[in-house]
Amino acid sequence: MSVSPKSPTQGLDPEKYLKVHSPPSHFQQCKDDIDNFLEFWSQIPDRKIALVTSGGTTVPLESQTVRFLDNFSAGTRGATSAEFFLEHGYSVIFLHRQFSLQPYSRHYSHTTNCFLDYLEMDPKSNQIQVEAKYAEEMKDILFKYKDAKDNRKLLAVSFVTVSDYLFLLNYAAQAMAPLESRALFYLAAAVSDFFIPPELMAQHKIQSTEGELNISLSKVPKFLKPLVSKWAPNAFIVSFKLETDPLLLEPKAKQALVQYGHQLVIGNLLGTRKHEVWFFTVGKEPVHLQMPTDSPHMTIESLFLPRLFELHSSYK
Repeated sequence: MSVSPKSPTQGLDPEKYLKVHSPPSHFQQCKDDIDNFLEFWSQIPDRKIALVTSGGTTVPLESQTVRFLDNFSAGTRGATSAEFFLEHGYSVIFLHRQFSLQPYSRHYSHTTNCFLDYLEMDPKSNQIQVEAKYAEEMKDILFKYKDAKDNRKLLAVSFVTVSDYLFLLNYAAQAMAPLESRALFYLAAAVSDFFIPPELMAQHKIQSTEGELNISLSKVPKFLKPLVSKWAPNAFIVSFKLETDPLLLEPKAKQALVQYGHQLVIGNLLGTRKHEVWFFTVGKEPVHLQMPTDSPHMTIESLFLPRLFELHSSYK
């Protein structure tokens, strides 16, 4: 079987795409949650609000999806970074792939140890308790999680497909636009560059009896340009550029700054993304940030996010 349409939405403006396609089924609930969150925090003077995107987007091959294309992203950078934003005094909308890593719980869901290995039974009371060797660290993480949750500092909004992502990002961006420079967009999600437009998808499960499957994917509408120029024109916007070829990273990051007009591109290479990044800004030489070799428990986010916070603080 061949799935190789020449898509009429190839190169389509994202705003046109949003007008002719349907939003995700939970869109209304997401809108209400975002509105309530922003109404609460926007009334607090000088309160900064970050929208952190995280995880990968799926590309369904069928309308009633059995098969889809995906990428390797588990949401580690987004979930880790959201914690740092919260600890630095931001309120955070966490726009994440469903079932990807979450702030705080990531410490226990993304590990070779089963979560139950952290627990034990008290032989006297027969009650469940945290093993003593894990208790202090877990107490600290639990305190931060409860503070974020109980004080409404963190709003989690989920997506699955790249289309879901476009609808939710568009709405959140326009809702955050009145915040102007108080708003920060940290676009760490691994968004697919290619997809099959909904109207060209197979309606039912593609049958293997029909032979080989050849797929031709269309370009996903580029959202960064309207995000910068229309949806939230006065916000501080950070995009990421991941490459496997070191020779492509700098020219493509600089090209993105010129093409889209936003404030910062954080570049990284696939093989070293957990250990080093580059900051690309207009008119300045790239800044290379690398983790010291003698800090095995340090994360790269703890190294580069303080510099990002400084850039946002000075942004007008």
